[in-house]
Amino acid sequence: MTEYLVIHETAEDGAWGAWLPDIDGVVALGKTRDEVESRMREALAAYAEYEREEGRELPAPRNYAGYASAA
Repeated sequence: MTEYLVIHETAEDGAWGAWLPDIDGVVALGKTRDEVESRMREALAAYAEYEREEGRELPAPRNYAGYASAA
């Protein structure tokens, strides 16, 4: 199973958003992080199904994340 980097962000009102740097247009919104993670899985699955129906493959993941600390 291919895994993609998901960026999770919080809005000023506490809601959550998520997007995939490797796949334009696949986004999810939710009231909690759990909700947005679930919706992102659903959005990616729906997009993957659509691409398969159109005879296309998903792009290979290109982005990864890490952390850095300021000294």
